[in-house]
Amino acid sequence: MAQLSQLTQYIESYVDSSRSSTQQAASVGSITYLLKNDMLTLETLVREMGMYLTTTDSIIRARGILLLGELLALLASKRLDNATIHSLISFFADKLADWRALRGTLVGCLALLKRKSNIGRVTDNDARAVAQACLENVQVQSLGQHDRKLCFEILECLLDHFPESVASLGDDLVYGICGAIDGEKDPRCLMLTFHIVEILAQLFPDPSGPLASFAGDLFDILGCYFPIHFTHPQGEDVDVKRDDLSRALMLAFSSTPLFELFAIPLLLEKLSSSLPLAKVDSFKYLSNCLLKYGDDRMEKHVEAIWSSVKEAIFCSEQEPMLSLASELQEGVGFQENEIVTEAFIFLQRVILENGGLLLSLIVGDKDINMIVNSVTSFRSYNDIPLQSKHKLCTVGRILYVSAKASTTCCNRVFESFFFRLMDTLGLSVRNSSGDCLPKYDYVFSERFNFGALYLCTELLAACRDLVVGAEELTPKSVSAQESWCCMLHSFSSLLIKAFSSVLDASTDKDAYEADIYTGVKGLQILANFPGEFFSISKSIFENVLLTFTSIIVEDFNKTLLWTLALKALVQIGSFVDRFHESEKALSYNVFVVEKIVSLMFLDDFGLPFQLRLEVLSDIGTTGLNVMLKIVQGLEDAIFANLSEVYVHGNLNSTKAAVQLLECYSNKLLPGILKAGDFEDVLSRFAVNIWNQIEHSMAFSVGAQENELLNATMTAMKLAVGSCSEGSQGKIIEKAYSVLSSCNSFPLKEFMSITTAVQLEGLQPTQDLECFSCRDKWVITLFASAIIAICPRTHIPNIRVVLRLFMMSLLKGHIPAAQALGSMVNKLCPKSNGVEISSTCTLEEALDIIFNTSLWDSHNEGSLKRCSGIGEDNEMGLTNLCLGASNSKLLQVRAIEGLAWIGKGLLLQGHEKVKDITMIFLRCLLSSGGIDILPLSQGSLENNQEQDVLLSVAQSAADAFHILMSDSEICLNKRFHANIRPLYKQRFFSSVLPILVSSIAESRLSKTRSMLYRALALVISDSPLIAVLSEAKKIIPLILDGLSVLSMNILDKDILYNLLLVLSGILTDKNGQETVVDNAHIIINCLTRLVGYPHMMVVRETAIQCLLAMSRLPHARIYPMRTQVLHSVQRALDDPKRAVRYEAVRCRQAWASTASRSFHF
Repeated sequence: MAQLSQLTQYIESYVDSSRSSTQQAASVGSITYLLKNDMLTLETLVREMGMYLTTTDSIIRARGILLLGELLALLASKRLDNATIHSLISFFADKLADWRALRGTLVGCLALLKRKSNIGRVTDNDARAVAQACLENVQVQSLGQHDRKLCFEILECLLDHFPESVASLGDDLVYGICGAIDGEKDPRCLMLTFHIVEILAQLFPDPSGPLASFAGDLFDILGCYFPIHFTHPQGEDVDVKRDDLSRALMLAFSSTPLFELFAIPLLLEKLSSSLPLAKVDSFKYLSNCLLKYGDDRMEKHVEAIWSSVKEAIFCSEQEPMLSLASELQEGVGFQENEIVTEAFIFLQRVILENGGLLLSLIVGDKDINMIVNSVTSFRSYNDIPLQSKHKLCTVGRILYVSAKASTTCCNRVFESFFFRLMDTLGLSVRNSSGDCLPKYDYVFSERFNFGALYLCTELLAACRDLVVGAEELTPKSVSAQESWCCMLHSFSSLLIKAFSSVLDASTDKDAYEADIYTGVKGLQILANFPGEFFSISKSIFENVLLTFTSIIVEDFNKTLLWTLALKALVQIGSFVDRFHESEKALSYNVFVVEKIVSLMFLDDFGLPFQLRLEVLSDIGTTGLNVMLKIVQGLEDAIFANLSEVYVHGNLNSTKAAVQLLECYSNKLLPGILKAGDFEDVLSRFAVNIWNQIEHSMAFSVGAQENELLNATMTAMKLAVGSCSEGSQGKIIEKAYSVLSSCNSFPLKEFMSITTAVQLEGLQPTQDLECFSCRDKWVITLFASAIIAICPRTHIPNIRVVLRLFMMSLLKGHIPAAQALGSMVNKLCPKSNGVEISSTCTLEEALDIIFNTSLWDSHNEGSLKRCSGIGEDNEMGLTNLCLGASNSKLLQVRAIEGLAWIGKGLLLQGHEKVKDITMIFLRCLLSSGGIDILPLSQGSLENNQEQDVLLSVAQSAADAFHILMSDSEICLNKRFHANIRPLYKQRFFSSVLPILVSSIAESRLSKTRSMLYRALALVISDSPLIAVLSEAKKIIPLILDGLSVLSMNILDKDILYNLLLVLSGILTDKNGQETVVDNAHIIINCLTRLVGYPHMMVVRETAIQCLLAMSRLPHARIYPMRTQVLHSVQRALDDPKRAVRYEAVRCRQAWASTASRSFHF
């Protein structure tokens, strides 16, 4: 057992109010530790605390009871025996009358009441005693916020965990709770009070029980909070939001049918409020109350509800408009505000719950019938007055919601309005008995009445959605013999002809836009009925498809009509696939899919090629089978055009092939991957590209070769990267066999590292032009495939491939360098002990890369093994990077290639990247030769030499960007790169001191310029959190870098990226201290950049940074206010509006810090 003297010290430390909060917390922690580890029993603790719990000194007594209460809260998971719990809860129940020690009492009660039964729980009798004592002794609303919250938590806990015990208190409990919550204003407490009311209502559901006599009083307390108007307090840590409070109050409103008599009149009254928030909440609350109160209680309110809903909908200030929805569900309508949206949600629920009475009110409503009769008198949408348009849209929405509610409602609405609309459209005749029959001999020559046509489409949409909803839930819940279905079936053929004739008569003028929307929507709806409920004939369905397809093919100059027709075809295809309509699927494939695919092979055709691709990709999203057919058709078109390009150099085929490949990569391939495992499709595509190249021995690509090659590279990488290792292996084998057939690549000679291999007399001026067109394609696509493979995919003769890429790298082939970086990134080191499927370890690959002689000054062009760096005649990659070949072009290529290799190593965290970094640094420092070249006017030779030296230095600086940037074309997760977490942070931390010291030691202007360029690239590509950790050191360097980079227009992009980093530091809290210390020099730099002439976003961002600086402490920025205001004043005349806008904001912010005597 612990020493009692030590325990007494802990207790006295806590009870002593003069002690710091840290000391008191430490005492609580120490005592808790003793109790949890059974070094002290609770009985002993209470005995030792006796005098502190019962003393007449109210301050010490309050501290002692609070200590006991907090200890019990911390021991919530420790098992206690029943006797101890009874003793403790009895003590706290008695102490509820001691208002001076109430805080600790409440904490202790709550801790004991929350305990679970498996570790010792308060008995029902004790819980009842606590509830009674709380109601009798605690005046909740006279307490502070924290104590009130504790009281409400105790009441909530009692109602939740001891309902039967507290229920015996009956009226006393309800009365006491009413008094406790009346007048509460704190949002955190209100969340608890609303929940308490909800639980209380569940505790006393009896209409003659204790709650019934207090229902009016309780609701009066709740009603005063509606609608909730609460904004999050500034500077307070309140995690309660307005929506949380409103939902809690709504649940309290609907918690018992006893509130119906008071809630419904209040909510209906609030619907006439001028506050939009009150109306929105009223509809939400009414919807919830409707479900909880029941039909019997709500029936007497139906007429008042309909009157209020109708007024809210018709009086909304919304202008009707044409809206192009993604599924053409909206068509002609209006942009509903939140009030109208909630009104329709509520209306639909009322119809579902009490459809008979409300539907009778809707169908028989004089205003609705008058609107139907009046708007149908206008033939054109543009002829309808604005107010009548709004009424038309509102009635259409009401009819849609009513008919969609249920089968019975749909029948009732159709019987009341459908035949009237057919009469207005002229599609019906009446027989002698007055029955409405289809007028099959109707001549479709005149323009249809728009109002009737629009309302007809709303009814069609309602019954279609009713059927589709029933199909999703219970397929037999809607019978095809329903009256609405029979009525629609009898007029379906006429309606399709009517909608088609509307489209046939449409033009691209605004006056006909509404007709276009309505016609397309009507046809789409009729084509999208499941055949089980409403089946249109195969010929009619095919006519709909033909109508839309002909629009796609012929009316592409009618933008709106063309766009809507395409969306309709997509929706029809998706519907057919979703509901497994096999007969319709066959028609869709023949009349849509095959027709669209055939467009890819037509040369002299009206529909622009880009639009064909848009149609192809959109139709491909309608279903899996359609997608596969589209992909196959697209592949056939790609290979047909590539064949024309390879053999004849056809320029049109080149352009088409580029667009086809981009469509495949950007639109169809993502859809294939999302649809599931279609690896065989992707693998086949990649292999077929190689097959075609293999059989095309003579290439004549001609113009736009690079654009086509880049598109093919992207497609190859994406296809290969999406395959499994097995499929990738087959693709690589095929690619390697094609590569082996090329005479330009002496692969057999590369197999020996001791034999000198001639690089075809590689000279400093030679580049990729020494490759034939076909060989260039082969090596590029082979590199692309290597970039995309998984780490364990087998590469044939990998050592030969490494040497081949090294040779290509020196000829300026960037994909070869990227492939080398990918290879070293994915190879496993020996130490891992992992089976290497590629039969080459990372160490062996690095040995080949760095210890192979790539240049021989005596035997130009040899590629052979060298013993290392520093040989007199033989030079490896490192020597070439350092300029040992005297060929600056070769040096630039070697540096760029080494950068990609270094990136691959950096991503996996290899130590070799440090050596590579030092090579780049040596190249940067060697740029000092630019400064000391003899200047001679008109010396072309010297100028050229300066340009060459500058290009080498820039390449070395840009290598840091390659190392740090996120690449989209290689070495990323999409192409299975090994990426070690936080690699950027580690590289930043290691290279920053080196660059900083190099800048400090450099005395040559050009060298310093290039070092700043490298530093800017490293900082720009580093995570902001890493930069902030070094903000004190970096900010002066950033400012110097901005000054240096602003002198050269070619550095404007780097300048902008570095400025963005500075902006991030200025707006981040973690960088504020350093910013304040450097405020003067930061403002000096930014004011200079406000006039930067070469890039608008630089000026805009500089001004935004100055705006951020205005929020710094007044004493630090006040001396610079005049300088800033003069600078910003000039920006007010900037030619770019965005800059002027930011200048106005900045001037206003800084002018507030200026003296009143300062004038602009």
